[in-house]
Amino acid sequence: MSIPNSNGAGPAANGAGPVLSRKQLAHLERRLLDERKRALRGLGLFNRAAQSDRASGDSDLAAYTDHMADQGTEAMEREKAALFATKEGRYFYRLQEALRRLYRDPDNFGRCHATGRPIDFERLDALPHARYCIEHKRELEARGG
Repeated sequence: MSIPNSNGAGPAANGAGPVLSRKQLAHLERRLLDERKRALRGLGLFNRAAQSDRASGDSDLAAYTDHMADQGTEAMEREKAALFATKEGRYFYRLQEALRRLYRDPDNFGRCHATGRPIDFERLDALPHARYCIEHKRELEARGG
């Protein structure tokens, strides 16, 4: 599906009128919903794996059957999985926040939170939950933020 790159709303550049066309907003809504579904699947996989690990570790003999090195490896794998779940949870939260912004104020969705300038549609298509225009994001990263 081809989405026009121009926002189609000339006044948005100076702060008036919608930032994105209805077609662009619909496209971004679908992208956000698809990404949210994917993130939920990832969190579900982590949950099932964690439940499986707990169930297999409930045996009285579980602590004696593994070598200490194996137990350390399992602990490290659980920690990595928890970090993944935390990262995926933060991503899910960002997607939810973007959907809230989109539904609450569609005319201003796609406007940089720091500068008020429109965020390029190409950036939003690649990162639909983006809150900052690329110029401001580069400034933040240069400052270490």
